[in-house]
Amino acid sequence: MSAVTAPSAPGRRREAQGGPPLGWLAVIFTALFAGGLIASVIMASGKTFPSPFISGGDIAAYFRAHHDAVQVIAFSQLGTAVPLAIYAATVSARLHNLGIRAPGATIAQVGGVLAAVWLGVSAMASWALSQPGVTTSAPLVRALQDVSFAAGGPGHVAGLGLLIAGIAVPGLLGRLIPRWLAIAGLVIAVISEFSTLTLLVSGAAVLLPIGRFAGYAWLIAAGFLLPRTRALAARPPEGAHPGPAGRQ
Repeated sequence: MSAVTAPSAPGRRREAQGGPPLGWLAVIFTALFAGGLIASVIMASGKTFPSPFISGGDIAAYFRAHHDAVQVIAFSQLGTAVPLAIYAATVSARLHNLGIRAPGATIAQVGGVLAAVWLGVSAMASWALSQPGVTTSAPLVRALQDVSFAAGGPGHVAGLGLLIAGIAVPGLLGRLIPRWLAIAGLVIAVISEFSTLTLLVSGAAVLLPIGRFAGYAWLIAAGFLLPRTRALAARPPEGAHPGPAGRQ
């Protein structure tokens, strides 16, 4: 008997190693981003980080007057990127442990890493804008602002969309998360990808906060609801064949 059960024990231990708690990781990076955003608005007397679609003079005036607020934004963005990258790596491993073999798990990891990297690029550009002497050059300010917006806006949100889709699709097919949550994730993922049209049409920028904040909320919910092991996953309806979940 021992010869049969001994090899399975390490497998069970490996399956139980689910990594950091996904839900709390998502809470942390959401709180870091939202906290930095709120703090920067307060420090800037109610003014928000400028859009690249306003005049260059207004953009330069903001960075000249509110360099401390810009540094807070840069810090919070970089702080957000770290737990987001950990989330992406952890959820990919979790999906593999749950038997997902389709590209979904890899897409989730790649999307999350892209979202974290783009947010880090945005943070570095924002930090550069807060340094003394930079705001004396209007073309440099405009270039750094454009990089910060493009990386932290369309780039970051598109990566989030891939991360969400990479969880939602196998979560739906494998019945790992509630159906309503998976469908909501697919809708958010589509919105997030369409937000890249901002690079062509300024009006598409309205999709960015939807993809970002709805995406963060979805990742929190998915993090708490995605099971750690197949034994804890939602069971398929009676009479349904359980095999497809393991073949994803």
